[in-house]
Amino acid sequence: MDFNLLNQKKAPNKGKKGKGGSKFSGSIAGAILIFMLITALYLVVSDNTKNVPETPLSDLAKSVSAGEVKKILVEGEKLTITYKNDEIKKSKKEVESSLSQTLFNYGVGPEALAGTEIEVKNESGFGYWLVNALPFLLPIAFIIFFFWYLSRQVKGAGMQAFTFGQSKARITDPNDKNNKVTFKDVAGCKEAKEELKEIVDFLRSPKKFLDIGARIPKGVILTGAPGTGKTLLARAVAGEASVPFFHLSGSEFVEMFVGVGASRVRDLFKLAKRAAPSIIFVDEIDAIGRTRGGGFGGGNDEREQTLNQILVEMDGFEPNEKVIVMAATNRPDVLDPALIRPGRFDRKVILDMPDRADREEILKIHAVKKPLAEDVNLKLIAERTPGFSGADLYSLMNEGAILAARENRKQVFQFDLIRAIEKVMLGPERKSHLLSKKEKEITAYHEAGHALIASVLPNADPVHKVSIIARGSAGGYTLKLPLEEKHLQSKKEFIDDIAVSLGGYVAEKMIFGDVTTGPSSDLQGATNLARAMVTRFGMSDVIGPVAVTEGGGRNRWAEVLEKEYSETVSTKIDSEVSKIIDKGIKTAEKILSENKKAFIALANKLIEVETLEQEEYEQIIIAHGITPKKLDKEEKIA
Repeated sequence: MDFNLLNQKKAPNKGKKGKGGSKFSGSIAGAILIFMLITALYLVVSDNTKNVPETPLSDLAKSVSAGEVKKILVEGEKLTITYKNDEIKKSKKEVESSLSQTLFNYGVGPEALAGTEIEVKNESGFGYWLVNALPFLLPIAFIIFFFWYLSRQVKGAGMQAFTFGQSKARITDPNDKNNKVTFKDVAGCKEAKEELKEIVDFLRSPKKFLDIGARIPKGVILTGAPGTGKTLLARAVAGEASVPFFHLSGSEFVEMFVGVGASRVRDLFKLAKRAAPSIIFVDEIDAIGRTRGGGFGGGNDEREQTLNQILVEMDGFEPNEKVIVMAATNRPDVLDPALIRPGRFDRKVILDMPDRADREEILKIHAVKKPLAEDVNLKLIAERTPGFSGADLYSLMNEGAILAARENRKQVFQFDLIRAIEKVMLGPERKSHLLSKKEKEITAYHEAGHALIASVLPNADPVHKVSIIARGSAGGYTLKLPLEEKHLQSKKEFIDDIAVSLGGYVAEKMIFGDVTTGPSSDLQGATNLARAMVTRFGMSDVIGPVAVTEGGGRNRWAEVLEKEYSETVSTKIDSEVSKIIDKGIKTAEKILSENKKAFIALANKLIEVETLEQEEYEQIIIAHGITPKKLDKEEKIA
């Protein structure tokens, strides 16, 4: 339940899925369906035209003589007869003779013809021939279209086999102002930006470098923790230099077919050379740049072939003077030595977590389009977020805006951002997670134990908030933040942190005479820290200043197969870890026993109000003779 802000980080995963086969089969089915619908429509129209009855010329002559015909429309040999009862019939006559001559031959007198309206319509022109030819040409046209469409789809599916080796890189146009990112859009990273400005200068004016005999680095590798802005900084370099920017992920090179990755590398560099000067950016390069020789896949290992091709393109027989390769990874320890040697990725730019001043600048950038209230103090938010990466700070500002919008407010207030900090660190409040009276009491004493020990021990971080409201997977939490930025931690600080982590366990055992599953994460964290002190940091007097690790080779399976130390050393390590844990438990017991009144007062107040902010918490411990930690000078924070 104890929470240390510096230990909470997450990494996203991405995935893709192909749908080529289903798309092709769907196209065939669609074409067949369209053809059937058109055929059915044509048959319906054709059937409707046959519903008009026909009459012989002899019957027509009798009807005209009897005065039953109202109008006769003559269209070549076709006759459309309209009777006085509005009945319509069709008939035909000889092409060579006129209608009057034909009716006269059938015995129709001039008086009967004079009483019948006869309209002659000349059938000629494009429309006439189109109407007559359409019933024959339309089915033929659709059959031709149907087979052309199918052959086109089959050809496209067949040609996909020849496009596997083409590069999948996306190209950012340097003239695209909407997606353009510059160094002004990247806060912090001062040293990293200074390193990359040389790359920008070379791309803008390479002559001054070449004239003096200088060669710009062929490759620049950006390393740092997730969320520190590696990809954003690469985009900023492309925006500043105004050159074509080819970007793709390391996983996009490798396919199931052998040689595809190497072919895509060749195609990528070919495109970049045509557009030179240009930048190639490979994100997550550790997907293909891992150390070779692991024995997985043998000589035809696709990943190794792809890596070999990258090595050749970067520093092979054809040097690239105006193509700069940039890459990003948060696992530089697993990269092949040949990849990061001078001549390839010979410049390493490290992106650290932003300090307080950098965090404030990052918050200002993410607050540009957000209407902030007058009470918002971004400097205070930056002070309360040590260990936050740039991505965490973006999420913080976004969550603050979401909280304000959820409550139908037009501005983001300070308390929205304060709540957003806890949401990003711990997760949302679980208000539906109701504790019984007994569980609430146990949680209150547990968190009070953490908080009180942190306030008493000199090397522990001060407490900013204590709560027994469930957030994320924690039933309660004690929020501790350092007084100033830390880059190194001492043995004394580690020992005090372990005692604070064990405070909840000791508190439950002291008050209730029993322990619950609540301290499980605390015990795990304290044990891992104690083991790291002994095996990694050389903070054990018995083991000495020796880094004792498991599987020192590059092969990650060596960690499982063998250890690099004897069973005697292993026994000593376990003994030292147990000593550190026991010492932490004794320290926690001593503090809670000596300050039992303050301990009980804190727990009772938590049961009553559920959450104690820093000011209210410090009032309680001051009343019981405990002095909270403060900086001597406010300038130390800045």
